Amino acid sequence: MSPSLATLSLCLALLSPASSLLYPRASESRDLVSLDGIWQFRVSPPGDPNAGFREAWYSARLSESGTTIPMPVPCSFNDITADDEIRNYIGWAWYDRELYVPSAWSDRRVVLRFGSVNYNAVVWVNGHSAGSHEGGHLPFELEVTSLLNMGAANWLTVAVNNTLDLETIPQGKITFKNDTTRYPDGFFEQSYNFEYFHYAGIHRSVQLFTTPLAVHIKDITITTNFSTDPSGLRTAFVSYEVDVVRSAKASARSSLVKIRDQRGRAVHFKSLPLLPKYGRIRGMVTIPNATLWWPVGMGETPGFQYTLEVVETADTATRRGAAAEVDVYRQLFGVRTVTWDSNRLYVNNRPFYFRGFGKHEDANIVGRGLSLPLIMRDINLILWSGANSFRTSHYPYAEELLDQTDAAGIVVIDESPAIGLEGFGATLLAKHKRVMEELVARDKNRPSVLVWSLGNEPQSAEEAAGPYFKAVYDHTRALDPTRAITTVVSVGADKDQASASMDLVLINRYFGWYSDSGRAEVIERQMLTEAAAWHWTFGKPLVVSEYGAGSVAGLRDLPAFIWTEDYQAEFLRQYHKAFDKLISTETWFAGEMVWNFADFAVPREYIRPQFCMKGMFTRERKPKLAAYVLRDRYTRLAELEAARWTPKA
Repeated sequence: MSPSLATLSLCLALLSPASSLLYPRASESRDLVSLDGIWQFRVSPPGDPNAGFREAWYSARLSESGTTIPMPVPCSFNDITADDEIRNYIGWAWYDRELYVPSAWSDRRVVLRFGSVNYNAVVWVNGHSAGSHEGGHLPFELEVTSLLNMGAANWLTVAVNNTLDLETIPQGKITFKNDTTRYPDGFFEQSYNFEYFHYAGIHRSVQLFTTPLAVHIKDITITTNFSTDPSGLRTAFVSYEVDVVRSAKASARSSLVKIRDQRGRAVHFKSLPLLPKYGRIRGMVTIPNATLWWPVGMGETPGFQYTLEVVETADTATRRGAAAEVDVYRQLFGVRTVTWDSNRLYVNNRPFYFRGFGKHEDANIVGRGLSLPLIMRDINLILWSGANSFRTSHYPYAEELLDQTDAAGIVVIDESPAIGLEGFGATLLAKHKRVMEELVARDKNRPSVLVWSLGNEPQSAEEAAGPYFKAVYDHTRALDPTRAITTVVSVGADKDQASASMDLVLINRYFGWYSDSGRAEVIERQMLTEAAAWHWTFGKPLVVSEYGAGSVAGLRDLPAFIWTEDYQAEFLRQYHKAFDKLISTETWFAGEMVWNFADFAVPREYIRPQFCMKGMFTRERKPKLAAYVLRDRYTRLAELEAARWTPKA
């Protein structure tokens, strides 16, 4: 085990984070304070990764135990400084900041929420342990009410470890170089089972929010269905479960649920029976003449959402007598159905064809950190291209991005961080299941999420991959019976052990690039042969989830030559010929998703100069020639689809 992980097992035995993953929203009963900004930062000394634990850096402000530098949050720490040690740092990095908590919060429950910390996080408040979390890309919450000084200064300390090994998700490997004639003492390399740069740090927003002490809404789950009468009017059926926590001193008074449309008008109102101290409200309401959520270009109301408004009230005894405490939470949702068969995925009973992208959360300076301007730029470029979908390759993306996909009607294949898995042991399986629990808990109410992806390009030819992915599939299916599930694979159809358990088959193929490099003339024939093999083997809907060629922006040649924009464009055209033949002859061909949306950073290597350049756009989101080729195709497909569903005059 790497010295940078030696303390990890001890740290993760601290308090577990709260399981609720409702996005923090201010309301009449909930205050919300952002802790984003400039924090103080330090990496552990070379050769002594556990110094911060041994010397208890968390017991006082970080600046009191040594030199610190300013570091923005949210952001990856790698690209902020001019220090090579920080850019490529592996081990424990430390953050802290001061914060004030209003005196008015003295009678409130206070929760600390991190949107994402990559990879492991240990948290202290005022020097006291608050909890820990393993795994990047997903949020965690810690109740910190008893640790705070109300109406006074506090400090928050976070230790972050980005080391990966064969029992983390994703996986990596630490190799020590012990030949002291060639390497200094303690020299090691961190390698990965993936090909993108391993950005680290506090990647998404850090927030404090409050709820009443006597009662709070812990979780909300919404599922929808609808029926259509002969005149075309739709009635929606909205099923909901609300988990409520009440203190021992609280007595139930009332529970109230309302549904509002996009203009805030109430379309349903229902009062519910009294609850026990801890309980779950279950119910179903109907919405007459309902408006459906549709993917962009497919229906009359892309991205239409309602709001479920929940109001919980409890009586609690005070010195002045009984007093009522109220908690209010509003959850957006869309009315839509997702079904599938051996041919296709269906949205609201209409067949859906994926025309989309693989992406990355990756940008200059911020790395994998949350950037609202970048989110909006990407959403606008996706819509400009005529696409209707993307995959969160190869990890869950920010909730703020998914807010926009919900609103715009952009379909999402929501992928876990399990890329390139091998070994398939019991410890890895348990962690993989836990990751899927957290992912489903976070995104279960999002109408744009139609498919869960268990991971990307595992070593699925290994015999152990079959039962392993069947177990993860079964676990995820029990968590959510309403969405399709897949695993994206790269081995041959005759070797793959994972896809037999999945609802959809997603394959990554690079004919004319990794094989027969620069020979675009073989692409169409090979893609048609490959697609037929997968359908013959598994008999399930097939999506080509990656195909792509690299290009250096501005590099042109005639005739087209590999790595030029011209070859990248011709590469796409040859795949599109194959896709058009499959669309016209095969009902089971369900979509195409180009790799990649934009150029992105890669680890230190000699194969690619700092970036994977398969993007339709540069890393700065400037279009290459391929972006226009793709836009012409996607726009044509979108027009054909729109004509299919537009009522005839």
